[in-house]
Amino acid sequence: MAHLPLWRALLAVHTAGSLSGAARSLGVSQPTVSAQLQALEKLTGEQLFVRGARGVIPTPHADDLARRLTPAFEELEKALAGTDEDGAVAQPPVRVGGAAEVLGEVVAPALAGCLARGIRVNLTAGTTTALLDGVRAGLLDIAIVSERPRGRAVSSRPWADETFVLVAAPEIASLVAATGPPTLPPASAMFDDVPLLAYAQDVPVLRRFWRHVFGTRLEREPALVVPDLRALRQAAIAGAGATVLPSYLCREALGAGTLVDICPTDDPPINTLFLVTRHPTTSGRPHVEHVLQVLGNEVRPVIADEPG
Repeated sequence: MAHLPLWRALLAVHTAGSLSGAARSLGVSQPTVSAQLQALEKLTGEQLFVRGARGVIPTPHADDLARRLTPAFEELEKALAGTDEDGAVAQPPVRVGGAAEVLGEVVAPALAGCLARGIRVNLTAGTTTALLDGVRAGLLDIAIVSERPRGRAVSSRPWADETFVLVAAPEIASLVAATGPPTLPPASAMFDDVPLLAYAQDVPVLRRFWRHVFGTRLEREPALVVPDLRALRQAAIAGAGATVLPSYLCREALGAGTLVDICPTDDPPINTLFLVTRHPTTSGRPHVEHVLQVLGNEVRPVIADEPG
């Protein structure tokens, strides 16, 4: 048992792909992890990791050790978790990360069935970079991100395509419509007098819509900046101006008539979201597998505008 922390450090580094990520997952300092690896290499007489451009790369010997040790440590974690009232192994909460809007609007409401089955879930909002770091470090089981991750520590697959819509309140839409149909350049000039509501000062979402739909660069400053798409939706409903939102965030308002699609197009901008889990698998963790099924069967169709 004296060497248990050393083997645990090996698995943490192998999973995270970096010493810093392993240190975060273990709750220790990076020098501690480095010292543990050095002690383990002295114990085994083999080099375990080599430095790479993005962290560390396991040697074949480290891969083999991780493969053989992982099942034993998974069983140890289950044993330490105790048992529930039925005598079954108690499962820790399933940790899911994503953008706050995705978690709040579609993920959380879809989890009612999971909770009824006794599955506990912790939702964490964050940026793509922070979420991927969380998966690599073992702090998250699942992440929904807007970039395909690199590296061996995680597995990813395309999950859903967000479709973006330029929306405004009916009174703003009427002003835009009075200037004529947006069919010929400079179509974007129709919106020159409409205040723009943006997620960030450099208007990344609006800029992409302008480039994709109008074929022009958006040079204007936003009238309102707030890093929350739900806040932008509410500001647009209140008549503050126009904004670009993923369709799942404005579908209900469009149906109720409190927002109007002011630039309908057959070729809207699309953003692919990816589902990321720890590598190699989530096998042996049925609660994580069940949440993944919910994300695929119930949440993804909502994001992707698929008929239910």
